[in-house]
Amino acid sequence: MKQLDARGLSCPEPVVMLRKAMMSKEAYYEIVVDNLTSKENVTRYAEHQGYQVSVREEAGEYVLTMKKKV
Repeated sequence: MKQLDARGLSCPEPVVMLRKAMMSKEAYYEIVVDNLTSKENVTRYAEHQGYQVSVREEAGEYVLTMKKKV
């Protein structure tokens, strides 16, 4: 699983970071963001790329875990 830390970044930077990471074609990714807009945009992008996204909130931050759909 590739883990990314996008805290402190505003869109579109977290999406760009994820897009670059997804070039490795791994089955799982995890990204931490600290604002609602980034959470929504990263979720939308990952789902468009064929990933199932689960989100959990921890201390005002969002941890998004993405799993490639089969």
